[in-house]
Amino acid sequence: MKRIILLAMAMMMALTNTTEAKGMEKATFAAGCFWCMEHPFDELDGVISTTSGYTGGSKRNPSYQEVSAGSTGHTEAIQIVFDPARVSYAKLLEVYWRNSDPTTANRQFCDVGSQYRPAIFYHNGQQHELAQASKLKIEKTKSFAAPLVTEIVEAGEFWPAEEYHQNYYLKNPIRYKFYRYNCGRDQRLEQLWGASHE
Repeated sequence: MKRIILLAMAMMMALTNTTEAKGMEKATFAAGCFWCMEHPFDELDGVISTTSGYTGGSKRNPSYQEVSAGSTGHTEAIQIVFDPARVSYAKLLEVYWRNSDPTTANRQFCDVGSQYRPAIFYHNGQQHELAQASKLKIEKTKSFAAPLVTEIVEAGEFWPAEEYHQNYYLKNPIRYKFYRYNCGRDQRLEQLWGASHE
């Protein structure tokens, strides 16, 4: 089983390296359960791939059990490979904000702990500037009761999650919908952003 996971990780890394060579870019976002963050970005034209994984912590090659226990410093996140000629980083940010609760630190919906903290991990100076500008715009235009606590930090090592987590919403649609509903994710997103949050 471990060999299969390592092979899958190697294949994902090869895909990322290939797409980067063709002018592709990366974006990394955290907003709670990574299962729920793949679908909104997979829907966008210009997104090449989405990978669930872990970042922001100190342990190398962490497992789901270690991250979910909150002992590694990592947060669940997704890494997106996208074609900037077809979809802008600004558009990705827009989709990100509308699929997160930026007012709650160390928690997203029913998932509690620093491993579920909301964060934008920028990969270059332009992404940093755009992320800061988008956060400032929301602070000025949205009348949230609480301040925005989403972290904007430089991207570090990203560790792909185990294969069974990848494309979970496609592999297990009934379980995914059940989890999403019972976690109150869509209800909270509608409360924050309105009905068309995706």
